[in-house]
Amino acid sequence: MTSAARRARTKPPLAEAKAARTVASARIPAIDALRGLAIVAMILYHFAFDLAYFRVTASDFYHDPLWLHARTLILSSFLLLAGVSLALAQRSDSGRARFWRHVAMIAACAVAVSVASYLVFPRSYIWFGVLHAIALSLILIRPLATRPRAALVAGIAIIVAGNLAASPWFDQRTWGWLGFMTAKPITEDYVPLFPWTGVMLVGIAAGHALIRNEFRAVAPFGGAPRMLAWLGRHSLAVYMLHQPILIVLLYVVVRR
Repeated sequence: MTSAARRARTKPPLAEAKAARTVASARIPAIDALRGLAIVAMILYHFAFDLAYFRVTASDFYHDPLWLHARTLILSSFLLLAGVSLALAQRSDSGRARFWRHVAMIAACAVAVSVASYLVFPRSYIWFGVLHAIALSLILIRPLATRPRAALVAGIAIIVAGNLAASPWFDQRTWGWLGFMTAKPITEDYVPLFPWTGVMLVGIAAGHALIRNEFRAVAPFGGAPRMLAWLGRHSLAVYMLHQPILIVLLYVVVRR
């Protein structure tokens, strides 16, 4: 075998190994652990919601400030970390194909959530929830993934506009996904682009700040239990599976 042939045969494995290291470098255990912590909070929130749905408890998730603030905190955590992850992915140069596969997977799950929620809650099904918002926002904000200052300014502006501006013109599903509705629509999960895309943009700025800080700000979470990091690495799968599992288990217990 000639030396040229040997080089031709060894180049692909070396290239693949380099690509694997590049993709793996985007994973920061502390960030995964933080996302895993948000997953645990979400599961607890949904478990409490399901208890109320089956009338085991009398919690009011639509008006009680405690539960409204809990939802806001959990949702903000997910979207902020989504922005951080986008900044890290751009740093690792993981490639356009990987990005679009990721967006397509989230979008497919968003459609599945809409269909499933329609079967369970036909009057209040999820037509633009957190997965819908993440999938579309990732596409819209990607050009700012390497521009943290612009992302921060745009993010703050979107958050402020989404919380202060409202018009009856947006009180329809045609434009309701943008935000600016005068009242929350009848739906189990509503995450419009204004203000929530702004949180993801702030996450981009936070991601770059963490990179400059060499992740010292989140270092304590690097020693978190491995289960938290595992949940963070598989957050989409956990998100899709946890509610069906909780609902089935509660149905079996409550109907006995």
